[in-house]
Amino acid sequence: MKDSSLINLKNLLLEHPGPISLTWLLVIAENSLIALIPLLIGLAIDDLLGGQVKGLIWLSICFTGLITIAVLRRIYDTRIYSRIRIRLAMRTWQRHHTEDISIINARMDMARELADFLEQELPETLTAVIQMSIAFILLWQFSNTLAFSSALAALVIIVIYGLFHNRFYHQNARLNACTEQQVSIIRQNNKRQLFSFLRQLRQAEVRLSDTEAFTYGLIFLVSFGYIIFNLWHTSAMGNMTPGMIFTLITYSWEYTEAAIMMPVALQSLTRLNEITHRINAITPPVNAYD
Repeated sequence: MKDSSLINLKNLLLEHPGPISLTWLLVIAENSLIALIPLLIGLAIDDLLGGQVKGLIWLSICFTGLITIAVLRRIYDTRIYSRIRIRLAMRTWQRHHTEDISIINARMDMARELADFLEQELPETLTAVIQMSIAFILLWQFSNTLAFSSALAALVIIVIYGLFHNRFYHQNARLNACTEQQVSIIRQNNKRQLFSFLRQLRQAEVRLSDTEAFTYGLIFLVSFGYIIFNLWHTSAMGNMTPGMIFTLITYSWEYTEAAIMMPVALQSLTRLNEITHRINAITPPVNAYD
């Protein structure tokens, strides 16, 4: 099978380079302004305490630009990605139109998740990268210790997700296998069989949810320790104005929020990896009742 005929993220990016690149540029512009807000708030606080309004004016300009770009991006994104979803649905139908209607229906829905990732999760990931980069640079400017704790927290968070990657893949496979059978089970109009199927579906969802809860519980624990340490270290630093303290703590909080988005994005990619294998028939489907 030619790589260009596969339904995956790589080919979507190659088929729509212009529109998707424009959405990325808008995302970068929007989130660069978002990342500057804590710094501008800190400067505005110090200016207002000194009887000046220059910092407040710059903060207002930043908010105005942010609102304008955010509104325009969402209007544009809706139109671009709705067209991509139509193309994905039609290509998936053409690939699987000879199979059972239940499988066709499920895989058409799964294919839409590729466009959902490009429209929703990918911009959020870009947001996280931008916020982490700017926060790290500013924290490093104030203290090497703050920068080191930031890098360490991000590394530990990624390692924690890596420990659960395979489990997420296999649990998504079981859940997707269940989804493929749903229409066929309903069509049989057998109450007992439907109830048994729904119990299997529930078990697949519970297993995935439990893994998420445990994984992100550990990640939030790391984030909590990071914030507490940075708060303690910042308060121990000398010659700090109220605005500077606010800025450092806010960027520490934004850094850990952005760091949490990285495993979220990796989890989405894990699910999409299983979906692309399934809709391209690279691997046989997993039995939902395993």
